[in-house]
Amino acid sequence: MENIRKIAKVCRKVSIKNQPSDFAYWQSKSYEERLACLEEIRQEHNGWKDDTEQRLQRIYTVVKR
Repeated sequence: MENIRKIAKVCRKVSIKNQPSDFAYWQSKSYEERLACLEEIRQEHNGWKDDTEQRLQRIYTVVKR
């Protein structure tokens, strides 16, 4: 017989006044973890499907003096 581990579902009701802040959560993480999460969010936002990097478009403006 195999040992099957199950994850218990946990639900907590918290009033809005006692709700923990996002700022406190992110301050408890190391800067490496914060940067890793930021990079993950950035890649999801840009929709990268491969290892190519998106770059800014070059825009030239001619100004007469």
